Amino acid sequence: MRPRSIALAFATGVLAGCMASSPPLTGQAPPEPRSPAGSPFSDRHLGVDAIGTPLILDRTDLSIGTTVQFSRIPTVSEVYDAGQLLGSSRLVLSLPFWPVDLGALQALDQVPEEMQIIVVLPGYPPNRAAADAWNHVNTRLRIVVVVPGPPPSQAVIDDLNTLRGLERVIAQMDEPSRYGFERLQRPLSFRKIVE
Repeated sequence: MRPRSIALAFATGVLAGCMASSPPLTGQAPPEPRSPAGSPFSDRHLGVDAIGTPLILDRTDLSIGTTVQFSRIPTVSEVYDAGQLLGSSRLVLSLPFWPVDLGALQALDQVPEEMQIIVVLPGYPPNRAAADAWNHVNTRLRIVVVVPGPPPSQAVIDDLNTLRGLERVIAQMDEPSRYGFERLQRPLSFRKIVE
């Protein structure tokens, strides 16, 4: 009887093991490696895909706060709603282009005074009017401009210098060089994308 009960236990175990296994996996390409925070600067070409929605980290800010992010200029009602969120501390605008419509920018005047506004813009301003439009916003702005390399002319550097809220220019270059940026009156950083 003993060999029969051992064989029965073995058969039961094999059957239970087969039932517990899942169907065979089909071949799949491995997913692209990604950072848990995403890649705010994922493309070499500047624009929406290049800047994305960056995660803003300020190591001097130890408060618990809420960041509201847009990839466009928010409306007045969206600005109001953002200000009503619990702990609203920062509004980040990661824009696909330089807006020139002063009317749309005036919605930013409604941002509560205690909220920071950080604007990330791609490339050089297309003209002086596009840069000057930001000077008509009646609230404190922190503007970061991500450019594709050295300036095409000193006129665009002059346009950037007139931008009151400009905090920093980040030049995306394979070989960092200050050539062309000598007259820039704001901090300059460099970024190299390695693929």
